[in-house]
Amino acid sequence: MDDGSQGPGQAGRPRPDLVRPSSRKRLPGFLVLCAVLVGCAQTSPEPTRESATIERNGDGDTLDVRGGKRVRLVQIDAPELGEGECYARESQRELERLAPRGTRVELEADPRLDDVDRYGRLLRYVHATDANLNVELVRKGAAAPYFRGGDEGRYADELLAAVDEARQENRGMWGSCRVSWDRDRAVVTRSR
Repeated sequence: MDDGSQGPGQAGRPRPDLVRPSSRKRLPGFLVLCAVLVGCAQTSPEPTRESATIERNGDGDTLDVRGGKRVRLVQIDAPELGEGECYARESQRELERLAPRGTRVELEADPRLDDVDRYGRLLRYVHATDANLNVELVRKGAAAPYFRGGDEGRYADELLAAVDEARQENRGMWGSCRVSWDRDRAVVTRSR
């Protein structure tokens, strides 16, 4: 019977069929596994937040924070002030009401989306007193979701639910203006 013990004259020499593979032979596989895990961790980073203080509101979807940074509320679009769109002033006032000058906010970057726009503005979700202002502006009818290039960020579902609610209730621009909106394009509003 072969019980794996060594016979006479073989002391100190392991039997070849009982030798475990060397850890050196497993090292390349281990390194590949580590590289895959690191790669996965880098493709889905956690969102980052930074504190800021509101200096002024530019319009319904843009604000300035102390330190000179300009922030574009990401994934939404409000009627344009400079183009005289319907509900533009009201959108600006709603953002001022939610985040007046001096308000401490949290700016949240979305790792799925661009960090800055073509004008150098930070693209961020803005949180104040436990509310996502991007979603609140859409819920109040002061802005609409805008998924530029079809890219949906972290709060896409909440933004879409908020716009459905605002449209059904005729809130804000939905009750005051003729609105042309498609989720992949900027909103356009005209007087009725």
